[in-house]
Amino acid sequence: MPAVMVRPPRGRRIGLLGGSFNPAHEGHLHISRAALAKLRLDEVWWLVSPQNPLKPVRGMAALATRVRIAREVARHPCVRVTAIEAELGTTHTAATLKRLIERVPDARFVWLMGADNLIQISRWHDWRAIFASVPVAVFARPTYSLRALASDAARRFASARIPETAAGALADARPPAWAFLRIRPSAASATAIRARAPRHATRNKAQDEDLVKAAERIVETTRTITAKTRRQTKRREPSRDGRRRKLPRRA
Repeated sequence: MPAVMVRPPRGRRIGLLGGSFNPAHEGHLHISRAALAKLRLDEVWWLVSPQNPLKPVRGMAALATRVRIAREVARHPCVRVTAIEAELGTTHTAATLKRLIERVPDARFVWLMGADNLIQISRWHDWRAIFASVPVAVFARPTYSLRALASDAARRFASARIPETAAGALADARPPAWAFLRIRPSAASATAIRARAPRHATRNKAQDEDLVKAAERIVETTRTITAKTRRQTKRREPSRDGRRRKLPRRA
């Protein structure tokens, strides 16, 4: 499983989405698409962690399996899946960012995370260094947003928060700088996918295969729901004269 870092062109605006990706799902791709659009990014890198220090080893699929699923899910020309932390030998986000900035000093990195992670980031190793290293974009998630905006990290860096309307310039901001972005919620979650996979006492090949199958089912279901929602939204779009138009349903 290659984890070679390809040097991007000078000044490339790159979003970094880290996590266990156990497994990757449509929700990760949903955030990545939103980041590309709202933050005016050139790329989004998924940093598949060998082992999250805050998560148990039990139930964690093999790194190669998680990377493979992530590549199947991330079918987007601007999303790159990497296991670069395995190459760098880092397990903490602050250390990973430090090494990445040293390796690619010309890139404009932005750390991407959900509102649930903003709530608990104060438990992360050297978490203040994350905000001091790169701009941070936090994406709203149902039931987490209010607690996230009242979290220790949000209060600590309250003066560094920029308006959502200025998020397109976040990659150019000097850290600490962060923005809270409200996006359409995604129904996908890694927890739901794992719950549909048969349980095993220990991590093994059979468990990984079950996880892959469960991920594929959930991803396909989520894509179907997303497509249906888009069609329904399109039917309710207002016409140029301001009146709502109802498009004919497909036969």
